[in-house]
Amino acid sequence: MTTTLHDPAVRDLITRLFAEAERDDERSPCRTAPTVTSQERADLLEDVYMPISARGGDLLYALVRATRPQTVVEFGTSYGISTLYLAAAVRDNGVGHVTTTELSATKVRAARATIEAAGLGDLVTVLEGDALTTLGTVGGPIGLALLDGWKELCLPVLRRIEDRLAPGALVVGDDSTFESMGDYVAYVRDPGNGYVSIDFPVEDGMELSCWTGRAH
Repeated sequence: MTTTLHDPAVRDLITRLFAEAERDDERSPCRTAPTVTSQERADLLEDVYMPISARGGDLLYALVRATRPQTVVEFGTSYGISTLYLAAAVRDNGVGHVTTTELSATKVRAARATIEAAGLGDLVTVLEGDALTTLGTVGGPIGLALLDGWKELCLPVLRRIEDRLAPGALVVGDDSTFESMGDYVAYVRDPGNGYVSIDFPVEDGMELSCWTGRAH
């Protein structure tokens, strides 16, 4: 049986998007000053794909298939590569919905078009705006969350959705080897914060954390 992930239409889209992402270095502007806002940075980098790795995408697909979450949340849609992996798994599970959020209006338009082209539009809601606001509107319980937006915001976003995590929910922090993910990684690896966490060796690292809940 062919999975949605290996449907030619979906696979061709993913291949094309990864090929475009290989040109990210050409598109990246000069390093921005640390004082720019998240919105200004999103606008400056609106042409940069910043994707997960292909192996990381396969891992996401497998995690969603295995856990069959009703609600999947993503922080950092970008051009929708990771969203395609998540939505393909939801399609093959026959249950669930993906809610993803993105600050760049350009990327929101591109991601929505890509998701529709893949035939997965009915399974995905793309929210435009600051994730600390938009993800506050998502009802729980959240069964799986992918955190792949600005790295210094991954921990605040996790704390924003934490009260809606289902028991046993999986939280995936991408680019976990980045220095800017240090506070996030330290938080999920502290058992007192309610997670069992382990690093997974894909490109730039993924931190896989299972929400067990805090002891009362």
